[in-house]
Amino acid sequence: MDILETLRKLALESGLAAFFTTDGGWKNLVMILIAFVLLYLGIAKKFEPLLLCGIAFGCLLTNLSYFVGQGDNAMYHPELWTAFIDEASPYYHSYGHILANGGLLDFFYIGVKAGIYPSLIFLGIGAMTDFGPLLANPKSLLLGASAQLGVFVAFLGAILLNFYGGEAASIGIIGGADGPTAIFIASKLAPQLLGPIAIAAYSYMALIPFIQPPLMKLMTTEKMRSVKMEQTREVSKKEKILFPILVATVVILLLPSTAPLIGCLMLGNLFRECGVTDRLSDTAQNALMNIVTIFLATSVGATMVAQSFLNWETLKIIALGLAAFAVSTVGGLLGGRVMYRLSGGKINPLIGSAGVSAVPMAARVAQDVGKKYNKSNYLLMHAMGPNVAGVIGSAIAAGFLLSVFG
Repeated sequence: MDILETLRKLALESGLAAFFTTDGGWKNLVMILIAFVLLYLGIAKKFEPLLLCGIAFGCLLTNLSYFVGQGDNAMYHPELWTAFIDEASPYYHSYGHILANGGLLDFFYIGVKAGIYPSLIFLGIGAMTDFGPLLANPKSLLLGASAQLGVFVAFLGAILLNFYGGEAASIGIIGGADGPTAIFIASKLAPQLLGPIAIAAYSYMALIPFIQPPLMKLMTTEKMRSVKMEQTREVSKKEKILFPILVATVVILLLPSTAPLIGCLMLGNLFRECGVTDRLSDTAQNALMNIVTIFLATSVGATMVAQSFLNWETLKIIALGLAAFAVSTVGGLLGGRVMYRLSGGKINPLIGSAGVSAVPMAARVAQDVGKKYNKSNYLLMHAMGPNVAGVIGSAIAAGFLLSVFG
């Protein structure tokens, strides 16, 4: 028995050797290193850890198994999903073909493609959200709307960079700073771009404390940042119960394509506010939210296969996502400046930056920046109005884009 020949054969047939002997295998090695970096950011730096850790590990699993375990052992099969979205394929929109031939992560991804996970995440968000600050100051809706400016600016930028309509819409929605919405739209309109869009959306959400303060200082004066706002009125229980019912009715009638997101968001909020479904509200906020987050994160990470992720389009998406987020912040601050003028200097324009729907991080950033200039200032509850308005605004923007390009 030739020991050296046996060792050589084992080395060549190992998964490590496949990085260098398989066509394009080096790309998978690069993606594995990227997964390690994302795990570091999620664990050590605590950048959106609940989602980033799952996305990173999904990326790790899919790139480990993609070429080493091709065939029955692979956990994710991008070729099945290519056939799923190809109208010329006999397996177009065939979930049966996926179930018959897919791996574990393919099964997880069905929940993304069918829009189940993002909708259930919105159910949990609704159960965790107090819309009281928005009801106490309905003008906050205008700030939530103005903070969607980046969505449409990034959409136009994507068109100029030769992305087609559905892709451009999916990229633009990153400006809403709402990860589940970005995933929902991308899974419907541009599933091939889901990985980079999700990474861009959640990365910039995690970087809010670094991205927004310089823009807030640039767009406002020290006098504006020092404005102390008066206490908002107390919102009645009846108002809080009627709000989700009326919003769901009006918005879905106007934009039926928003029904999955707005419907689940308002159902979760109704569970929270009605007073007779505490157990359901607790489940939506905790157990259900945590379970769905695991499935959502790992299945999104699975789409980050090297062969579809490492390209110029990904870099364009990262750049456009940053531009979208920055412009949305600027749009909210411009709205805040307008309200500052119209109110005679009684509204602090910093709360406009919270119009992006990263709840409650954006509101906390507005609070922290405002307190630096006025120690007695407490902007958090005032900023929560535009913040939760941004959740509704991003869902409406997504519904509009889906109705146009879907």
